[in-house]
Amino acid sequence: MSDLLAGRADIAAGLAVHGADAVDGSAPASVRAALVAADLPARLAAKDPTLWGPAVEATARTRLGWLDTHARARELLPQLAELTEELADLDHVVLAGTGGSSLAPEVIARTVGRPLTVLDGTDPGEIRAALADRLDRTVVVVAGASGVTVETDSVRRAYWQAFLDAGRTEAEAARHFVVVTDPGSPLEAVADELGVVVIQSDPEVGGRYSALTAFGLVPAALAGAPVADLLDDAEALAGALDRDRDNPGLALGAALAAAATSGRDTVALVSDATGLDGLGDWAEHLLAGSTGKAGRGILPVVVESPDAPGATGPGVLTVSYGGALGPGTAPGPADVAVNGPLGAQFLTWEYATALAAAVLDVDPFDQPDAAASTEHTARLLASGPPAESPSATEGAVEVYAPAGAPTDLAGALRWLLAGLGDDGYLAVTAHLDRRDDAAVAGLRATLARATVRPVTFGWGPRHLHSTGQYHLGGPRAGSHLQVTGAVTGDLPVPGRPYTFGDLQAAQAAGDRRALADRGRPVLRLHLTERAAGVAQLLDAAGRTLT
Repeated sequence: MSDLLAGRADIAAGLAVHGADAVDGSAPASVRAALVAADLPARLAAKDPTLWGPAVEATARTRLGWLDTHARARELLPQLAELTEELADLDHVVLAGTGGSSLAPEVIARTVGRPLTVLDGTDPGEIRAALADRLDRTVVVVAGASGVTVETDSVRRAYWQAFLDAGRTEAEAARHFVVVTDPGSPLEAVADELGVVVIQSDPEVGGRYSALTAFGLVPAALAGAPVADLLDDAEALAGALDRDRDNPGLALGAALAAAATSGRDTVALVSDATGLDGLGDWAEHLLAGSTGKAGRGILPVVVESPDAPGATGPGVLTVSYGGALGPGTAPGPADVAVNGPLGAQFLTWEYATALAAAVLDVDPFDQPDAAASTEHTARLLASGPPAESPSATEGAVEVYAPAGAPTDLAGALRWLLAGLGDDGYLAVTAHLDRRDDAAVAGLRATLARATVRPVTFGWGPRHLHSTGQYHLGGPRAGSHLQVTGAVTGDLPVPGRPYTFGDLQAAQAAGDRRALADRGRPVLRLHLTERAAGVAQLLDAAGRTLT
């Protein structure tokens, strides 16, 4: 890793990027110099839609509003203040959304220490627990560009029914909802029919880039976050984005692209413990979804600490992130360190990602492969789950091994790791309860100790709107470990012929089919008893080291 204090930092509006010049300088040719020579910093700041080629130009014309959405978003502030006061008695804020509609507000709330319950999954236990938590004091923010995403729609239906079952009239239930969506969307029509407050988002901003639109600001403001500060921070930084020097977005974008085009296409995202808790999850979805297509891409890996397995290694660019550093304070150990206020971080990472996509010659705004899993899920919900028999059962774990793999648990895990080769990566996905089954996330670090190749972790189906595009459209190098679990207390989805348990199982199966269609190996491990199964899995993963 670089000596971050040895080189010049790009600093603007309290945000500093250290180490980028050294990364760029280690490439065969300077990416930053090429970007400056082509006047890309100023052209991007001016919303030039031609930066990604003729095929992307039409889309880019309607998707570059994130560069100045912070200015337009100020118009929301009086409405948010009024809404927050009107709903002051509803102090339990629940967010039903996916991808950019959930990850950005979650980061905002965590950073300032405000409670926000994010429901972007379909685990029945997780949904049931949320429904039982202070229902009479709950306001549900339903967020989505269209609102037809099955997770968001199902949670909305469950909460609406819960309020009616609790004795509310429809008018009384409507007070407990706020909808954030694009103008003219199906969700807006549903909200109007139900009499629910609607706040329209910026139609010129796509989901991954929507942190500083109503999608990020509304739930965060209702949770008590000072969202005006985010807009102030972004506005202060925006003036630097057309510059060739002291432009943090240019520095970070050039470093990401230089690394990716010279054999370091894995980015380890690590918090330096100076704040901005959870920013790595948001940056992960931005990088993976924006660059992982056409067989190319940057693979982001959120690691637990600077010394965690996978934070460094062959082909890895380590990027730390955190809040503003005090005078004389050195950034944490990393190749690149990004420090500064959250609003400026959002804009810097968006700008850097768009620049890196231009270098990689991919469209940063589309997601051409991400719908494959969703399409399989819809068919499976209509036809019923596939009939599958385990290869083996050990304790609380059923092993569903691919053809040619060992059928015992430890052997199957070793086989999966051995098949990564010199350029593969392992993606671990858990279709479980993100809160009650949180310990399963320890699989990432445990398995990463057994290989020099990258190991990622994601929650299903959250990952479909985060890293799913990379898994399906990026380099054909991924191997996949999917963990599912038995449902002990299912929950119906009101108005639908299936339960949350049915939906969760169909989403997991749909993801497996989409990966199999693209030739990705998938090992599925099903927990017949979750707590015991998680412990058994962690033990078996540890034994892959021996």
